[in-house]
Amino acid sequence: ATEGLRKALDELGLPYVINEGDGAFYGPKIDFHLEDSIGRTWQCGTIQLDFQLPLRFNAEYIGADGEKHRPIMIHRVAFGSIERFIGILIEHFAGKFPVWLAPVQAKVLPISDKNAEYADKIYKELEGAGIRAEKDMRSEKIGYKIREAQLEKVPYMVIVGAKEEEQGTVAVRYRDSGENVTMTLEEFIAKVQAEVKEKK
Repeated sequence: ATEGLRKALDELGLPYVINEGDGAFYGPKIDFHLEDSIGRTWQCGTIQLDFQLPLRFNAEYIGADGEKHRPIMIHRVAFGSIERFIGILIEHFAGKFPVWLAPVQAKVLPISDKNAEYADKIYKELEGAGIRAEKDMRSEKIGYKIREAQLEKVPYMVIVGAKEEEQGTVAVRYRDSGENVTMTLEEFIAKVQAEVKEKK
């Protein structure tokens, strides 16, 4: 059975390490380990061969030879503990999720209270387009709002002031590069939707 698992891994071209005597009591297994951002490995997925349960349940099937045979049960866990998997994912991205996975994809930041109505309109249009958005309508300096959104690791900060309102545009600040790009709201929505679709 162990040889069968080894052959399967060889055929797939996957690197592996044999842990002698490390299988479960009911049969050999393949454990999938993921490495986190600081080099630790965590067991996540697993494929296990079980010779015991078919025996206990007296499970049988009739083979091509017309004889009774005992099946081998295969247990498969895709991610292991979902909590562990999510924890590794968070560590891997250091909280800076790609746009498609980020809980908040864009945060609307009005420069002043005078732009609150335009900011609210932008926010509603983003939500209507299926973009996970928030708005920061507090009477704080724009630098403070940007810093907070950066700390929250929001991929895009949508900054709106008098100029943007007058031109019907938005100033988009990119989390990763800190670059500011002025564009129409339609262009920004199309950009985010494309990144979500392409899993960028």
